[in-house]
Amino acid sequence: MKTIIECKDLSASYDGMKVLNSLSFSLNEGDYMCILGENGSGKSTLVKCLLGIKPLDGGKITMCEGLSQKDIGYLPQHTNLQNGFPATVSEVVISGCLGRRGFRPFYSSEEKKIAKAAMERLGIADLAKRSCRELSGGQQQRMLLARAMCAAKKLLLLDEPVNGLDPAAQEEMYSLIQELNRKDGMTVIMVSHDVVRAVDCSNRILCLCSNDHSFFGTPEEYLNSHLGSKFLGESK
Repeated sequence: MKTIIECKDLSASYDGMKVLNSLSFSLNEGDYMCILGENGSGKSTLVKCLLGIKPLDGGKITMCEGLSQKDIGYLPQHTNLQNGFPATVSEVVISGCLGRRGFRPFYSSEEKKIAKAAMERLGIADLAKRSCRELSGGQQQRMLLARAMCAAKKLLLLDEPVNGLDPAAQEEMYSLIQELNRKDGMTVIMVSHDVVRAVDCSNRILCLCSNDHSFFGTPEEYLNSHLGSKFLGESK
């Protein structure tokens, strides 16, 4: 198995307060890792560090050869796009190719094919010319996942992708992500508050704790740990 990303002794802080402290983990190509933890444990900070938005206080993030932070497909937390966002679905999706386009003024035919294939894969090709303001919450998330797919070469980073969706849309989103991981071999890192679902769908768990006693391992190891027992008990 080829290592796709390795994080060694990561440390980060906000306003002088340490949020991440000597955090280490590594993922292989095709892994599916869920990031768990209480509010304030550092989940959002870690996401920003992985994307290169926030500088590290210490430690190192190493990606496999041929992969950089701009090649990560990122799906942010769910936001309502209905107000003041006139772009069409196809315009949003193909914007995921900006990292590939570089300084060229127009998208190439290959980039247009990538965007079209992503929309077809997620079942929103018929919505291509629709305004984002007309979409349901589930359709918006499919659109943003398609955009992330355009950016992603090997790695998807999803920040609570089902937050704010109704149960049916949540199930659809989980199924789509699992299909991208299992059928396409896409490596997935997903921030989640759903402990039961995280244990069920992933093969790696990273549980962050504000007291620095974080956990990284398999779902089975997590279930047998103190943290696993604690968080599963709270989710019941």
